[in-house]
Amino acid sequence: MAGSISSALLLLLNMAGALLAPRAPYNVPAGDDEGIDFFFFPFLVLYKSGRVERFMGTDTVPASVDPATGVASKDVAIDAAAGLAVRIYLPNSTAEKLPLVVFYHGGGFVTESAFSPTYQRYLNALASKAGALAVSVDYHLSPERRLPVAYDDAWAVLRWALASARSGGAEAEPWLSRRADLTRLFLVGDSAGGNIAHNVAMRAGREGLDGGAAIQGVALLDPYFWGKRPVPSETRDPEERRWRDRTWSFVCAGRYGVDDPVINPVAMASDEWRRLGCARVLVTVARLDMLAARGRAYVAALGASGWGGDVRLYETPGESHVYFLLKPDGEKAAKEMEAVVAFINGNRAIESSASDVSAQYGNFEGTPAKEPERNSTLYTAI
Repeated sequence: MAGSISSALLLLLNMAGALLAPRAPYNVPAGDDEGIDFFFFPFLVLYKSGRVERFMGTDTVPASVDPATGVASKDVAIDAAAGLAVRIYLPNSTAEKLPLVVFYHGGGFVTESAFSPTYQRYLNALASKAGALAVSVDYHLSPERRLPVAYDDAWAVLRWALASARSGGAEAEPWLSRRADLTRLFLVGDSAGGNIAHNVAMRAGREGLDGGAAIQGVALLDPYFWGKRPVPSETRDPEERRWRDRTWSFVCAGRYGVDDPVINPVAMASDEWRRLGCARVLVTVARLDMLAARGRAYVAALGASGWGGDVRLYETPGESHVYFLLKPDGEKAAKEMEAVVAFINGNRAIESSASDVSAQYGNFEGTPAKEPERNSTLYTAI
């Protein structure tokens, strides 16, 4: 219990402070003999020697059978030499076949893991409530392995999961081969993991999946997107925007500019959007989250693109970034979990449509629309 509380407090500082707090400092106090190369407040310090010192998101817990939900978990090495692994969650269900959820954790691309107590708790709850088999991906972190390594890891694990689910051979992962229903395949991720889930779905649309598999849905939970030009209701403070630009450049070593589609899908042309390789998308945002504007823009742009699927928005008033991880026992977190579970199980009744978003916030093509009222809502998450 103490470890879980500690991890939640660290994640609060992690998400709310690093990605979302205005005017994050660019430097740490002098005094380390190695010298500071970059301080990604409050995640980590990269020293000029190449050493990385993380301040949060490093706690882990072992796989187990969760006494509260009955969900069993285990760790599987996908590529031991490369250090690529997953944690798999199997719910206590009598169903012969289960939806398969591939999950990507958040942490600004630089911290957290598939083995953290925060994500252990979230995946136990999700697997139990959705009756889903979940594969949580422990992708490599920046700056030791800069983007696109995390994207490639995410893609490799998806392909591995699909191959294991189809195979009855001795090398197949038995939970996947016996229980996964590939007609109900979902990608889910929060914050940076939401960004990863989107980019994996884009790659699936461009390249296809082995054996003709298809992603049924993608759930982006408070996803991490950015861009050079503000979208409606997004901060226009130049210092803050420069800091966000710098931190993005840090995690990808300058490989992708802030308007590259991997970080700014809103900038994509309609024909690019139409390659998104899934049938349905759910985006969740928290009203007080600085990244909420990008989530709304994503929904509006995808809905206007001519993509043939269904995109929905779930917005929670009065909460900040990834609040559902920080306050998992709260009423709003329970309601958001219900929305994600309903999405996986095919019930779309509590979600609002892309046309609703466009009507309230504008068309998101770079022209600022009116600022939304603080008490306005597309619908209320109750």
